[in-house]
Amino acid sequence: MRTIGGRVAALSTVLSVLVLLTGTPATSVGASVPTSPVARVWTEPSAGYAFLYAAIVTAKYDIDLSMYELSDPVVVRDLVARAKAGVDVRVLLNADYEGKSENAAAFAALQSGGVHVAWAPSNQIFHAKYLVIDQRTAYIGTGNLVAYDYASTRDFWVADVDPVDVAAIATTFASDFHHRVLSGEGPGGLVWSPGSGPALVNVIDSARSTLLVENEEMDNTSIEVALEAAAKRGVDVEVVMTEDSQWSPALRDLARAGVHARTLDSSQAYVHAKVICSDCGPRGGTLFVGSENFSTSSLSYNRELGVVTRSPGTVAAVAHVVRSDFASGSVVAP
Repeated sequence: MRTIGGRVAALSTVLSVLVLLTGTPATSVGASVPTSPVARVWTEPSAGYAFLYAAIVTAKYDIDLSMYELSDPVVVRDLVARAKAGVDVRVLLNADYEGKSENAAAFAALQSGGVHVAWAPSNQIFHAKYLVIDQRTAYIGTGNLVAYDYASTRDFWVADVDPVDVAAIATTFASDFHHRVLSGEGPGGLVWSPGSGPALVNVIDSARSTLLVENEEMDNTSIEVALEAAAKRGVDVEVVMTEDSQWSPALRDLARAGVHARTLDSSQAYVHAKVICSDCGPRGGTLFVGSENFSTSSLSYNRELGVVTRSPGTVAAVAHVVRSDFASGSVVAP
């Protein structure tokens, strides 16, 4: 059984020793964009959420879950079952905005089932979506655990097994759980909000030939300026979103600057993903995937988590899906 705080400090100490012995950190760093290795990726809605269910039921020691919205009876049932089996289960649910009403049923069920469940600080939106299993694997996603959205929503999840990353995520979770909110811990490719804007702009600025973008929102000046600048320096910029009048002016402005923007209608998958893929091709590329929407709130104020990676299989899989969505969209005219 772990002790609160102590188990993270102990793990971090071990990891620091390993880094000193090997002489290299567990992340790869490019010329200007720090990255982390990613072990696997799941594309929604095709993959389904069985992989997360399996991760939960096979946990032996501890589970940490931070979620903006939880409305999946299978997840709730399995978390309660693991808690009753002696696993140390902690769940942090968003309270701000409409969080307390959206997550009330899950909170009550988890609490009555013996799970250590807490509300996130009420003065900040906790929009991050991640799950840490046995301090070995962190699942970082773009999607909420809302069962009725699974079949119609474009989302991605990745598995990060890098021990330094996992320890950093666990440290931040423990701090958030006890309302000692940090700025976000982690080296390498972890991207935390508040303050994630520069990291995402850095990924955009790194593009030299192509840039693939898929996001739910388009309401942040720094992101839009970076996309326009990329197009003006000759990068083939492709942006795909679900059609929404809120984002139409921004998309038209991008199109005037040379960005290729397209939208999907309501009969197609709802774009809830948050992806930037720089120079993605047969030789790889640099990919960001996470919970950050392109909005000032998301990048500057919310608690969010994403990761930047160059792991070839993950980059190729996500780039293929984003290109397919773009090909299916309607052109946004300037």
